Amino acid sequence: MNPYLLFVLFVLAGSFVLNLVVEGLNLRCLGTALPEELAGFYDGEKYARSQNYTRERTQFDLFQSSITVAATLLFILLGGFNVVDRIARSYVQDPILSGLIFISLLAVISGLFALPFGIYSTFVIEARYGFNQTTPKTFIFDLLKSLLLMVVIGGPVLTLVLWLFGAAGKSAWVIVWIAITIFQLVMLYFAPAVIMPLFNKFSPLESRELVDMIEAYARVQGFKMKGVFQMDGSKRSTKTNAFFTGFGRYRRIVLFDTLIARHSSEELLAILAHEMGHYKLRHVLKMIIASVLETGLLLFVLSLFIGNPGLFAAFKMEHISIYASLVFFGFLFSPLSAFLGIAMNSLSRHHELEADRYAARTTGKAEAFMTALKKLSVENLSNLTPHPLKVILDYSHPPVLQRIRSLNQIPPSKA
Repeated sequence: MNPYLLFVLFVLAGSFVLNLVVEGLNLRCLGTALPEELAGFYDGEKYARSQNYTRERTQFDLFQSSITVAATLLFILLGGFNVVDRIARSYVQDPILSGLIFISLLAVISGLFALPFGIYSTFVIEARYGFNQTTPKTFIFDLLKSLLLMVVIGGPVLTLVLWLFGAAGKSAWVIVWIAITIFQLVMLYFAPAVIMPLFNKFSPLESRELVDMIEAYARVQGFKMKGVFQMDGSKRSTKTNAFFTGFGRYRRIVLFDTLIARHSSEELLAILAHEMGHYKLRHVLKMIIASVLETGLLLFVLSLFIGNPGLFAAFKMEHISIYASLVFFGFLFSPLSAFLGIAMNSLSRHHELEADRYAARTTGKAEAFMTALKKLSVENLSNLTPHPLKVILDYSHPPVLQRIRSLNQIPPSKA
């Protein structure tokens, strides 16, 4: 059997089995005893509800994963990629245009396949636990807007990548790396102002008291920003969140309206101080650099496999092309990508703990921040006791109990 096909089958099957084991271990960690740190925030019924939510989401995700892996295997073994390629090349022979059609068709097939799962997740599971606020109209318009962005932004980027790999020879991966890096940096400025408003409404924060507190804190910290905004997160979900977008003087603080409604001004300030901490401690810059390096590694390894006959034979392809190489390489790179993901998640969790301590020290409101973390866990029905292996593989943030215990280690005089 083709060695590339064996490797792809091994990766797909191995990833599925690993996921099955990890999720099984994670479910076994769902104990009935409420951690003492959350006493007073959860009652027995609410805690049981949070565990049921974790259990149901996990079971559904495993079901979706099972169907997806089975469908992917059949698609590969039955020559599905070659059928799509034939359709693409039946319209045009130009390698760039046929590549755009090929990848677009695969994206449509993948999207249609995932659509029923997305509908069930949103309108059944999330609704059952009181989270879903998305109407069918909003759901459909989100899909259409995402499709539009794929065409308007993804199309030109893919065209450039295909052209560069076709025109620049062996050094193409370096040029593509530079081009993608520039694009990613541009998007850091472009997305908050143009893309995000397509999906949500952003308006200046209404609470003058809260705005004054945030601006006063930002001045003391030497943190420049464009403004403080609230976002209509309740349009889609009752879950809560806060984040920063943009760079330099274009940075914006964004609070979900659901977050504002459930937290005190001191808690909100502490949450935002945590986000500011990521900037002040250069976490954002470090993660951008790490992402750029990861992209460079991916493109370099990709350049070694473009046009590989054995790889194309594994997918039963009749025609060798650059555009199909991009798709097939994803299967080969996935194990290395998983290891890189573990490293990135570990770095991210370390950054989160540092930002927690920064917020506690600079605001002097460690208790308010811990209260906010506890409330967020309750509001989002977070899993309080994930298995350590699940955390290592999938968590970009430390579990809430680890964060609370880390904050408790800060001497009171410095909090």
